[in-house]
Order: sequence, then C-alpha cells, then structure tokens
Amino acid sequence: MRPICRGQAPYPDDYAHYQDAKPDLVARLGPYCSFCERRIATQLAVEHVQPKGRPEYAALIGHWNNFLLACVNSNSIKKDKDVDPAKLLLPDRDNTFVAFEYLPDGTIQPSELANAKGLGDIAEDTLGLTGLDKGVLKSPDAKGRQVALDRVSQRKETWIIAEEARNDLEKSPGNPSLQDYIVKLAEKTGFFSVWMTVFREHADMLRHLVLGFVGTAESGCFDAQGGAVSPAANPDGLAGGGKI
Repeated sequence: MRPICRGQAPYPDDYAHYQDAKPDLVARLGPYCSFCERRIATQLAVEHVQPKGRPEYAALIGHWNNFLLACVNSNSIKKDKDVDPAKLLLPDRDNTFVAFEYLPDGTIQPSELANAKGLGDIAEDTLGLTGLDKGVLKSPDAKGRQVALDRVSQRKETWIIAEEARNDLEKSPGNPSLQDYIVKLAEKTGFFSVWMTVFREHADMLRHLVLGFVGTAESGCFDAQGGAVSPAANPDGLAGGGKI
C-alpha cells in the first residue's frame, strides 16, 4: 500500500454528499485505489475508513478524514467490516510501504520489518481487509490463455513492465528523459509499491517515483532521496497511526 496524506480538509464542514469529495481526493491522492494501488480511470469509489454502513459511524459519513479511494474489488471485500486503526495498518497513517513485501509473482506478504516489530499478524489482517491476500483468479480466454483480470496477475504484469524499464535505465544511467518517461509509465500503470521494489537499487529513481505519485511525499514516509522512513510521521495526527 502506498502511504498517502490527505492534508487538511478543503472545507470547514463535512460534505453533505460524500461523493462530492471525489475530485478533492483524486487531486490530493491521485486516481489510485488506496489499498491495492491500481490506477482506476473510472469507477473509483470514495471509500470510508470507518464504514458508512455501520450505524455507530454515521457521524463520519461526510467527514474528510474518514475518506480514502477504492476500486470495486477492495470496496466490495472491505464493505462494512469494522476498522480499528490500532489493529490494522492504514495508508493514511502508517508507512504501509515498508510493512509489506511485494514479490515478482504478484503476491504480497508481511515484510521482515513488520514481523520484527511484532506487527506480522496485523499486517496479515490488513491484507485480509480488502482481499489482498487472495491468489490468482483463473480466467482463461477462449484459447486457454490466462487473462490478467485479478489484482495479483496485474501486479505480476506491472512487475515485468517495471523490470523492462529498469533494464533500459541501466543501459542509459542518469538519462533524465528516460527517468521522466519511467515515472509517467508508473503513474499510468499504478502499483507504486511494485515500481519502488523493482527500482530499489536505484535511489534517484525512488526519489522521482515518490514525487511522481501525488500525496506520497506529503506522507513523510520517505526522505528527500526516496528512502523509506519508519515509523510513519502521521502528519495528519490520525488515531492509531505511526505503528510502522
């Protein structure tokens, strides 16, 4: 999960209709699912951290600090699950990038750091919150070819694209035009954490990627060189934040 920062609410009062917050959220966080990191050009939903379907959170339905963005998969799996920020790792208050390890086969697992800090179970629960612990969906076409319709397969495809871009960069190191192109490609494909993992040995590209994904540098989870900072700064002062 890409760490993000919403910043201060654009308006002093809550939104009368929570859907009206979508333009402000996309402007602050980019058109990406806050959980799976996919770029969603359309049908990106305003997601409630504390679910709007539970009566105990009715007062938070229009509240800025209760909003994230979610794809249809993450939104439908999370649904009305109760969320205790102290028992989960959330991208608006924890450094969720360092909490998970992204693998070439498209799967995600708790990182060594999360396990070392005793947060392995919390990381596992976080993956389960929106189904990020699910495996590949078997979706062959009429000729038996696997089609990447699920998030695991799409992460795997993005890994391959990122590796090709990294190989190009290694043939032309320090090429500013190529670096700019890679950032634009990453922005178009989404999956920030995959790109950051593939380019982990290229500090200058890490900095460009952090700056390229709106709302990431503002989280305080990365230093000026693009290196991860843990525990999270939690600049919005949200409850339960800064665990990693």
